[in-house]
Amino acid sequence: MNHRHRKVLHALFADPIPNNLSMKEVEGVLGELGAILENRHGSRIAVTLQDKTVVVHHAGHALPKDEVVQIRRFLESCTIDPARDYPL
Repeated sequence: MNHRHRKVLHALFADPIPNNLSMKEVEGVLGELGAILENRHGSRIAVTLQDKTVVVHHAGHALPKDEVVQIRRFLESCTIDPARDYPL
């Protein structure tokens, strides 16, 4: 995982919740983590990682905060810890 992807991953877990993350950047990070991304109807994307799946809305520009929280909880359930696994 390159430095840019690690920065986005750390931003997903940052407090306060960022409001300037693009879905394209997050898709790149999820792909680097080994997730399978599948387009669904209605601008939705199914993300599968470690036999767990979450469906998120493909936002136009920046991800809404509730989507960031949803992706954060999904990564936590997959035991992804950026500080431990992908330090800056």
